[in-house]
Parts: sequence; structure tokens; C-alpha cells
Amino acid sequence: MTTLLLSHRSSLDHQTPPGHPERPDRIRAIEQVLGESRFDKLVREQAPEGTLDSVTLCHSEHYISELRHIAPQSGLIYLDADTSMSPGTWEAAMRGVGGAVAATDAVMSGTHGNAFVAMRPPGHHAEISRPMGFCLFDHAAIAARHAQRKYGIARAAVVDFDVHHGNGTQDIFWSDPTVMYCSTHQMPLFPGTGARGERGEHDTIVNAPLAPEDGSAKFRAAFENAILPQLQKFSPELIIISAGFDAHYRDPLASLNLRAEDFGWVTRKLMDVADASAGGRIVSVLEGGYDLQGLQESVAAHVTALMRA
Repeated sequence: MTTLLLSHRSSLDHQTPPGHPERPDRIRAIEQVLGESRFDKLVREQAPEGTLDSVTLCHSEHYISELRHIAPQSGLIYLDADTSMSPGTWEAAMRGVGGAVAATDAVMSGTHGNAFVAMRPPGHHAEISRPMGFCLFDHAAIAARHAQRKYGIARAAVVDFDVHHGNGTQDIFWSDPTVMYCSTHQMPLFPGTGARGERGEHDTIVNAPLAPEDGSAKFRAAFENAILPQLQKFSPELIIISAGFDAHYRDPLASLNLRAEDFGWVTRKLMDVADASAGGRIVSVLEGGYDLQGLQESVAAHVTALMRA
């Protein structure tokens, strides 16, 4: 089965302030490494623009309309200290949504075995009614809800290995017994959520926080001991990965000190779970990763694993 890569040049048009870590060069770096001949077998498509109906699967209509209303015609506006919008931001965010939905359709229909959506801005900090941490809409959460609504799956899982906790995804699924959210993340660190005791109303939130400098062995142990057993027991029919690569040792925003091969390893482990209960179905959406070399190495390892190469 083939791996689908979804992207769109609009992700380059989402501008952030000078010196901001979440910048268009992230996408250029990913395009460069995935343009190498070893990735020739990727099926490449353009991310379509998502619908407002898709966004309302996870976000309030009032929030969406407010965001659309304040989107600037020129310059930058600040939604909080970290999060801003430029004239190109709305389309980029909506194509991030559309890419996640299209990837889910491709995987659920059996057209492709799995998919990677390389779009920005990222999404996992966006709460039901609040932008946060560079994020406007939670693409991974929207993908899970879309799969449930369109394909009737009973159980979906979102697995997040970004170095920051996905407070938005946890917020969206806190009281939902049909979606499991699992996260490894550095703690203490932004946004301050993700303690081990945060388990949701139905024990379907699995947080495995890691300390600064914990490194590869403790990251892998967190998956082996805390996350993978719960995922296997839950038996998801689709796995969505919030694929953040800012736990890489080169990344400027954190200090978990992972290596590129750790991202390949965890991807293969999640593929094993997907093979057992989900027909191999995985949708991966880009989250963080702010050192360009570290991002390239990590994305390459992740996508190589998805391709079963």
C-alpha cells in the first residue's frame, strides 16, 4: 500500500514575525528532504481547502466566525503572545484542515495505506474556542471526528509525540469515550497541561510526561509501558499521529534530546498497533519541529517508516 503526501504552497504564505520559530522555512526544509530520490514512491497531492463544516466538528461556530472576521488584509495581527495571523493564514489553516480530511478519506477508503500531511500552522494547541501556541484549528482532532462521522468508526486514537502537550486535543476529547488521546511530552514546559493524572472522563486520555534531558531510552519506555498497552487494549480503527519533531536534540524550544531514529521507531510501533486493529490505517499531521536540520532528519525517518522502506 502506498503512502500519500499532502501539501500546498499556501502553507508558505502564513507569515509570522521575524525570528519566530514557526516559520515558512520549516515547509521548505521538509519539501527539500522529501524531494530526494529515496522518497520517489510517495504519492504527492495538493491539500484541498477544508470546509467550515469540517472545522465545526471540533471548534465552536462563534470562534470560527470571529477568527475569519479578524483575518487581516495586510500586516500581522496577534491572537496571543505566540500566535498571529497574516493575510495568507486563513487559507493555510483551512488547507491544513482540508489536507487532514482528504488524508483520512484516502486512508479510510483504502486508496492509500497511510498519509502524511505536511502543512502549517500546526494544530494541537487549538482548543474548542481558543487559538494558542501557534495553532488555530486542531487538524488531528478534526480528522478523527471526520472519520467517525463519515465512516462510522467506533474508536479512533490520536497519538501525539510533539515535545509540547496537545492541550487542544485533550480539551476536545476529554469527555469522549470513542477517541483515545495519548501523549509524550516534556514537563514542565508550555502549555503546562498533560500531567499523568489527567485521564479524561472515561479514562481515554493517556499522558506520559517526560523530564528535561530524559532522552531516547525513557521516551521509548514511556511508549512501551504507558501508551502502547493502552492503545492495544482500546483497539482503534484509525490512528492519527500529531507528528511534532521538536523533541529532537537540536530543537531550540525544548530539551528531550531525541534522535531522528526515535521518530522512526515510534512510527513503526504505531504501525504495528494499526496493523492489528485498524487495517494499517494511519493519518499523520505535522505539528512542531523548529530546527531545520533536526526537522529534516526526523521527517525523513518518520516518512521512511510510513513507507515501510
